[in-house]
Amino acid sequence: MNAVIPSPVSQPRVATHAPGTLGLGLLVALVVGSIIGSGIFGLPQNMAAGAGAGAIVIGWTITGVGMLTLARVYQMLSLRKPELDNGVYAYARALSGEYVGFNSAWGYWISAWIGNVGYLVAAFGALGYFFPVLGEGNTPAAVLGASVALWVIHLMVLRGIQGAAVLNAVVTLAKVVPLLLFIVLVAVAFKMDTFRLDFWGSDKLGSVLDQVKSTMLVTVWVFIGIEGASVYSARASDRKDVGRATVIGFLVCLVLLMAVSLLSLGITTQPELAALKNPSMAGVLEKAVGTWGAVAITLGLIISVGGGFLAWMLLAAESLFTPAGGGVMPSWLGKQNPKGVPANALWLTNAMVQVFLLVTLFWKASYLALISLSTAMILVPYLFSAIYGVVLAWRGVGPQTAQHRSDIGVAGLATAYCIWLLYAAGLKYLLLSALLYAPGAVIYIVAKRQRSEKAFTHWEWLVLALLVVLAVVAAYLLSMGQLSL
Repeated sequence: MNAVIPSPVSQPRVATHAPGTLGLGLLVALVVGSIIGSGIFGLPQNMAAGAGAGAIVIGWTITGVGMLTLARVYQMLSLRKPELDNGVYAYARALSGEYVGFNSAWGYWISAWIGNVGYLVAAFGALGYFFPVLGEGNTPAAVLGASVALWVIHLMVLRGIQGAAVLNAVVTLAKVVPLLLFIVLVAVAFKMDTFRLDFWGSDKLGSVLDQVKSTMLVTVWVFIGIEGASVYSARASDRKDVGRATVIGFLVCLVLLMAVSLLSLGITTQPELAALKNPSMAGVLEKAVGTWGAVAITLGLIISVGGGFLAWMLLAAESLFTPAGGGVMPSWLGKQNPKGVPANALWLTNAMVQVFLLVTLFWKASYLALISLSTAMILVPYLFSAIYGVVLAWRGVGPQTAQHRSDIGVAGLATAYCIWLLYAAGLKYLLLSALLYAPGAVIYIVAKRQRSEKAFTHWEWLVLALLVVLAVVAAYLLSMGQLSL
């Protein structure tokens, strides 16, 4: 898509929020809490399934640099454009108009609630270690248990954003403890000979490039949430804390994720690691210290998923609420309850989680398939944020004119990284994403009609046409059995 910079009259309208109540600590906890969920507990197996140690090291290097530049972009944008609330939506809208902004919010929202379905499947799959009736997290008993958990947490969040954010901070601290325990114990048992064995992978894994590509959706999935503070920018007590929280949260999570992934390769070989049942961290620690290690990690996963689920429930509702205030979502999604919670957005979000939980009974959608689709949905919003960073830095917009050249370089690298991710995702997930993006046009048209405004500009009609064509192709391939989760 060609970026179109709209006139000032089409800049995002600011939604009405409660006074800022989230300080740096709570914002960092939101970032860490939304990044560290279920993904890290399955990371050893997810990475080893398609790559050897050498390719995994390269994959982490690319991801570390790429995600750092993306974190810096969100930090830079929060300073150059502090008046824009809910960055993922607002940056895309300011860059390319209302329909693109809507799609960024829509894609982010879908990514959030699909990810939450993945969290619930992972949590009850972990409980299957103790209760076999729960299976892999997608049996009738598991779906029933997940549904109860969903609505209990839903009712808790309705009691207030501040309280939910504080609880998220407590849970975030609690779930970091088993991760640190894992890292220490596995580091002690680490064997360099095991790590070096078949370092570049076997022939069946393909070329090093293919192996590196196979790690990309996994590494992006475990980093989704890096924009968490940006989404909640309107509720920050100090706008400067948004950027600080993003970078601090990123660095904390990068250290934890790389340590878990790479140290595991010194405990068990790549083929053995690839064959482990998730949460694979449990299998790795069990080999290192015995059965109690597997139990500790399984319990840690359940706590972690609870925190990640809570953080993403908040982010999903906020991703509908702010655009509703800006006129690109139906107005009823912009209503808050007396506690300042976007209640209608929350009800719709969790209704979709409930529907998809039931769908897993029939499709038996695996955790890895759910997270891959969730990741693919968020790549386009990330790309628009990065491009907007290039545009603002190039024009010298905002108070950071002294950092003009360095910001252009950082945002340019972030843009290149996002394009690489779209390539690494492959055609399959891009088509499945289009199938979920296209129906959003109906919601967008409803929102515009409520305001008696024209729905699409000439170039936005082209965007819609492209999405519809890709969605039709995806639907056809699904019906023919040539495309599947």
